[in-house]
Amino acid sequence: MRVKEVMTSNASCVRSSESLSAAAKLMWDCDCGAVPVIDEASRVVGMITDRDICMSCWSQDRAPSALQVAQSMSRALYTCTPEDTLASAEKLMRSRQVRRLPVIDEQGRLAGIISLADLVKHADGQATREVAAHELTSTLAGICQPRAVAAPPSINA
Repeated sequence: MRVKEVMTSNASCVRSSESLSAAAKLMWDCDCGAVPVIDEASRVVGMITDRDICMSCWSQDRAPSALQVAQSMSRALYTCTPEDTLASAEKLMRSRQVRRLPVIDEQGRLAGIISLADLVKHADGQATREVAAHELTSTLAGICQPRAVAAPPSINA
């Protein structure tokens, strides 16, 4: 089975030049905790999460309206294509400890998003599964493993 059969194709996104307030409002309106970030050419250049917004505002002691998405987004970008298999998307999520992957076209533009929740919903009740339940469990466990934590930035720095 291919990513295009399970992904959310009308995924919301935010521009890197927009404020964190705009990103937070989009997440609230769409009931999601992360959105892909696009540049002026509509290419995916990062991801931003609700946690990124909170930590950026806290660490810089600034309001979300005073900060741009580009200042807070994750530039470590892991993506897949609509033609990738569900198994390859799941393995990438597990190895990179991410819950969502932007799905991009040949030009690097957003085609959709696939999440661990999408994989779980697809696997639930399927007689033949490309991604076995134990693999999903392993992926969830891998994603939840603590990463090396850096010291928090000083507000007064």
